[in-house]
Amino acid sequence: MKKKEREIMEFFAAVMAEKYGLSFELASDLIEKSVVGGEIKDFSEREIALWMKERFEPNMFRIEEEEYLRLMINALRIQDRIAATDFGSSRQRDLGQSWSDTIRGYLGEMGFRKVMQKRWGIECSLGHREGDLKDYLPMDVHKVKGPGDRTLRDPKIKISIKTVKFNGIWFDIPGDQFRHSDIYAQVKIGVETNHLFGFFKSISVFKDKILRKGIDSKVISEGEANEIFEKLPVFAPIIGYVSGFVERKSNYPKLQYDGKKGRKHFTVTAWSGPYKPSDVAEVKKK
Repeated sequence: MKKKEREIMEFFAAVMAEKYGLSFELASDLIEKSVVGGEIKDFSEREIALWMKERFEPNMFRIEEEEYLRLMINALRIQDRIAATDFGSSRQRDLGQSWSDTIRGYLGEMGFRKVMQKRWGIECSLGHREGDLKDYLPMDVHKVKGPGDRTLRDPKIKISIKTVKFNGIWFDIPGDQFRHSDIYAQVKIGVETNHLFGFFKSISVFKDKILRKGIDSKVISEGEANEIFEKLPVFAPIIGYVSGFVERKSNYPKLQYDGKKGRKHFTVTAWSGPYKPSDVAEVKKK
């Protein structure tokens, strides 16, 4: 990144931090990765301002502490059924990792619901309750109620929501998942990996329970406990936005990519459609 580009990025990051309550680091990460991922055309003032006005602000949402608590509990309800396997892969996850991952997914789904209500007056009922897991995997919006509806009804299309952090660039849908729904929406959320610890700190789980137990058991001193507590992350309302969507029925051609060629290498900067490992060799031939 050139010096002028970095200055422009940092200026807008400071604006976003003040206007939306984001940290400067998260705002900087979001802008930089949005340029790399193609949401923003380049690092110019015009393009970043246009993205903020027409893409970020209309689709932005905010999740407060009490809403986060509700999602935490809903995510905890289903851990006995999803903690063992990472959705079809052989990678095993422990309960804590699975719980955190589920919360992050739920944050994106709640954000999607907020944007649907804000922009079009559509009420969405999500699958955040106990039930047969196989019934909830194909879609994330289970009931809808539009401005002309009297009650909640089944949606006419299946919508799946994929949640990524602000540094996410690609909207990838692995394996056969792309055949399960009609619409796939991507939601970006401004959370660090330690969002769960930040919440625990805000409700004094560490100070009044774990660290207090350590003091009472003479494992640590009062001073050491305070020092540890101050270093723990702080919870803040979570900001995110619905960044885009794709349709399953669209005609996605093979090897639909873009990039730039250097002296030795060709760098793929964009890709739309199916991808398989052998495609790398095909791109090299081209």
